Amino acid sequence: MSIKDMVLEHLENNKGIYISGGDLAKSLDVSRNSIWKAIKSLERDGYLIEAIPNRGYCLSESNDILSAQSIAKYCKHPFEIEVYETVSSTNTLLKEKAENGANHGTVILAKEQTSGRGRMGKEFYSPSNTGIYLSILLRPDFSASESLFLTTAAAVATARAIEDASGKAADIKWVNDIYIDGKKVCGILTEASLNIETNHLDYAVVGIGINICAPSEEFPKELQSIATAVFDNPSDSQNKQSLLVANLLNYFMDYYNDFRSKKYVDEYIRRSFILGKEIYVLEGNTQWEATALEIDRDCRLKVRFTDGHEKWLSSGEVSTKIIN
Repeated sequence: MSIKDMVLEHLENNKGIYISGGDLAKSLDVSRNSIWKAIKSLERDGYLIEAIPNRGYCLSESNDILSAQSIAKYCKHPFEIEVYETVSSTNTLLKEKAENGANHGTVILAKEQTSGRGRMGKEFYSPSNTGIYLSILLRPDFSASESLFLTTAAAVATARAIEDASGKAADIKWVNDIYIDGKKVCGILTEASLNIETNHLDYAVVGIGINICAPSEEFPKELQSIATAVFDNPSDSQNKQSLLVANLLNYFMDYYNDFRSKKYVDEYIRRSFILGKEIYVLEGNTQWEATALEIDRDCRLKVRFTDGHEKWLSSGEVSTKIIN
């Protein structure tokens, strides 16, 4: 960790409190000049740092820059967090890191994706300064079939974190989308590398994209009727984004560490808002009308088609769309 990162960690952990340059230097075992240089570099990055002679440095309470340090101070599990302004895709970048030996619990977070991806090869709209796009690297000791529940656990964790931050009810649309007031606010994409010899995963990457605030120029026309954001105004998200991310990571890792108990499944089912509704079942370029009947503890969706026959659907086969 660089001196700059260590200084930021101290300031974040003592936000709103003055720390003398001498105390920082002594704590980090560096010179006071090194502390001064780190402070100036942080200020150039946009951090609001107050400096008063004989009192020291204080990170302003109004500072709201997402960083590994601003998130980690709320995390109860160990994570290796990396924050980027822009990436092509957090999943793509983290898979590359996984292939090169990155550790379990590595988290990539970006404020913009230029090539964000959703399920079925769809593009995921990921503009700058409006969302949080993150991916979590896991190295699980279980089979490929069990990995299907990673998306389920992530959906529940994300819904809970969104509710904590916003006070708004967050629902789940089978299989991987979070909705607020009937509109999509978050999508989840889980990708994995399978060891064919053991039928276990080498690693899994869980990608989560959340619309924090609506774009200033509004959502693209094709999304305006179906997309929304966690917060109504940018000011509503002040000092809440880091805690939202940390809560999401904490909830998810709680579920992951007790994965086979499937404690998250009951809440996943309870939060589903498509049960009893008319839906389209989408497979490739074909769609059928059906009624969503129930979700079982394997997170399969039971539907009844218009001709009366019923079928259990697994997440890897189809998508669903509510009929207006």
